[in-house]
Amino acid sequence: MEPNFRVLRKEFPVLERKTYLNSGSYCALANDVKSAFEAYMEDRLLVGANWDVWVTKNESVRALTATLLHAAPDEIAVTASVSAGLNALASALDFSGARNKVIVSDFEFPTNAQIWHAQEPRGARVVHVPAAADGYIPLENFEKLIDAETQLVAVTQVCFRNGARLDIPGIVKLAHARGAKVLLDCYQAVGALTVDVKQLDVDFAVGGMLKYLLGTAGLGFLYVRDELIPSLTPSTTGWFAQANITAMDITANRPSPTARRFEAGTPPVVNCYAAEAGLKIILEVGTDTIGERVQYLTRLYMDRLEEIGWPSITPRQDERHGPMICVRAKQVARLFGKLTEQDIVTSFRDDNLRATFHFYNNEQDVDALIQALLGHQAQFQ
Repeated sequence: MEPNFRVLRKEFPVLERKTYLNSGSYCALANDVKSAFEAYMEDRLLVGANWDVWVTKNESVRALTATLLHAAPDEIAVTASVSAGLNALASALDFSGARNKVIVSDFEFPTNAQIWHAQEPRGARVVHVPAAADGYIPLENFEKLIDAETQLVAVTQVCFRNGARLDIPGIVKLAHARGAKVLLDCYQAVGALTVDVKQLDVDFAVGGMLKYLLGTAGLGFLYVRDELIPSLTPSTTGWFAQANITAMDITANRPSPTARRFEAGTPPVVNCYAAEAGLKIILEVGTDTIGERVQYLTRLYMDRLEEIGWPSITPRQDERHGPMICVRAKQVARLFGKLTEQDIVTSFRDDNLRATFHFYNNEQDVDALIQALLGHQAQFQ
């Protein structure tokens, strides 16, 4: 049954006051997520240290994330951030041999480049895949650089700067044919699009809860393909990464046989309450349904931008963009400020004004932003 988006929209109170097009930075707060925060506070007041419930919440987030990604719970590490997951993974990789190259694209979020550059003293060679003249990074640019010396191709699914979506199936096929593994950063896609790690055939994936997954900051995930887990032992670790977290054994490092070995210390408990609530909303609505809704809204917005003569720099093809649509603007920070004064919440990176869409947005949001851009077009285009 098709969800009633008008009814769902009412579960996000900020939308009554603002045109909220900033889920790519931080999602709108749902009533259920707000209630989850309040439930944590109530537990703290009534019980105090409620460890059994807290561990259960952490495991619930693991299971829900696995369902979201079409993975198994034992393939999911619940991390404090994407950075924490990537650092744990990087510490488990060996760059001393012939396969010491890490390929990243010029579309990456800083974390997914900086952490691999930080491995250079350990022998890693980081190579960047540049964009073509049209601003996109085609598959052939990856083909030129992925070779027999490549251990890992670490790429974003949707670029945070311009909204462009890379050809992940093509990159995976190319990398695997040459013996390299693939790490997918799906932060700017997961929750707004269906991300099926098995169908995509990626070896690793990272993302977090504060954007399209409707949760909060301070919680992320790392997916590790099950057959790879036994061969990867992180040196970045902690007590929640151990096979038995209640053993309190200080005589050795005994990592979990599951992806939990990529975790660290005490989980961010309150964030698990929020993430659990957000994930349940996403799974209830369904990522295929959300993806169709987002595709409709992004197409509508790009069409309207064409009509006013201020076209998007984000690729128009459905397979080349996600939920983020960008326009180039002069003095973009000032334009962002003007829109904020009109209760239109967007964001910007470089010289690009970013509008990011979720299932709770509607045609009126598109119209409000277009009308506002028309009013500022002479000054900022």
